[in-house]
Amino acid sequence: MSKKNESNGPQLKRTLKPRHLSMIAMGGAIGTGIFLAMGDSIHQAGVGGAFTAYGIIGVMVYFICTSLGEMATYLPESGSFGSYATKFIDPAMGFALGWNYWYSWAVTIAAELVAGSLVMKFWFPHVPAIVWSVFFLAIIVALNLLSAKAYGEGEFWFSTVKVATIIIFLILGGAMIFISFNGHTATGFKNYFLNGGPFNGGFKSIFAIFLIAGYSFQGTELVGLAAGESENPERDVPKAVKAIFWRILLFYLLTILVIGAIVPYASSGVQTSAFTIVFEKIGIAGAASIMNLVILTAILSAGNSGMYASSRMLYAMAMEGKAPKIFKKTNKGGTPVNAIILTTLVASVCFLTGIFSQSTVYLWLVAAAGLSGFIAWLGIAMCHYRFRKAYVHQKGTLEGLKYKATLYPFGPILAFLLCFIVIVGQGYAYFSPLNWGGLISSYIAIPIFLGLFLYYKIKYKTKLLTLDEVDLRRLDEIDKE
Repeated sequence: MSKKNESNGPQLKRTLKPRHLSMIAMGGAIGTGIFLAMGDSIHQAGVGGAFTAYGIIGVMVYFICTSLGEMATYLPESGSFGSYATKFIDPAMGFALGWNYWYSWAVTIAAELVAGSLVMKFWFPHVPAIVWSVFFLAIIVALNLLSAKAYGEGEFWFSTVKVATIIIFLILGGAMIFISFNGHTATGFKNYFLNGGPFNGGFKSIFAIFLIAGYSFQGTELVGLAAGESENPERDVPKAVKAIFWRILLFYLLTILVIGAIVPYASSGVQTSAFTIVFEKIGIAGAASIMNLVILTAILSAGNSGMYASSRMLYAMAMEGKAPKIFKKTNKGGTPVNAIILTTLVASVCFLTGIFSQSTVYLWLVAAAGLSGFIAWLGIAMCHYRFRKAYVHQKGTLEGLKYKATLYPFGPILAFLLCFIVIVGQGYAYFSPLNWGGLISSYIAIPIFLGLFLYYKIKYKTKLLTLDEVDLRRLDEIDKE
């Protein structure tokens, strides 16, 4: 049966242009992780430790991106890896990954709204935080309700501000390392070797930064979801995957080197953005206000992307019968209106909890949302491994793939192992001394995921698909049938 016949009303529309897809991929991974958390990463592990951690996680994310790129180019679907897991592994896996991903972004939206209201206190300290949270949520919902193009346009400009800020920072910061001007003496690289040297804290500190780096890169998988609404996914998805990832990695690694050289890592941390410190050293007027504005842009970008990702995943699950049929409904602009409404309601409840009390439940939800991103990456690696195995088994030729992932099967296997290590090691800091609250908050996403998986598997008695059962039909082929 074709998707057209299954739907209630108009379908999602392919309105995202190449520039939208590129900035969605880039903007998804550039946020408060680089603007706020980077200083704290260097503080914990030194320049060398932070560089190593981000580099290793970057390699993992590269293979995740290329794996997703191959599948999204061949089979562009709004459900992305949730749909792929259903078709390539086990419908129960698709059910669990889909709901896991929807929930993680819905909670993330709430967390970003709380963060945005805190940033606004810099300029308006007496305005209640809830006013700003509601205002920002209204903007995000409006952009997503209009059309996929409106979301893409908003994300394009949000991401442009972030990218421009990083480029300016790298140019000015690089100049401060080598050139003396306006009373500033060139710093050179002596700060790398202060207080324990470039690898402060050894392996334990590097592993701690693995987690931070992983959270920072989360969002790169958005290109897979956006492929379902791209004008030309066979052309645009490979282009976005190839070009954007290296720019993101370069931004992170160069930022570590610049911050580490200019700001002694012993004095850097999350209290003040290292970007603000550098801009103030250069003598830029209103540096704190400028960086707060950029950080606010990053927060709105994350919320905007979260609404898009969660609503598309919920829509795709409804199309597959894994969510209530009501979420199939789309408006004239081709956006899944009911999926957006439910996501908005969940986000609203969560951010109200966060504003009125720092309750344990809310903190657990936020922690679980972060871990859910790693679970999604784990699922992508598994999906790609099974996809290629089934594709070759069913007599497909590599020449028939418009985009081929790098170093298969080594790539998805390495990504799977690294992701698994990070998931297992989430709560290592809470084992000694034993901290039950910390352990629960670190690992709560795992029982949630397993519960979803087992519920669907037991109820519908699903089994691991054989390579012959894997469904590799593309949407145009299904429509013809």
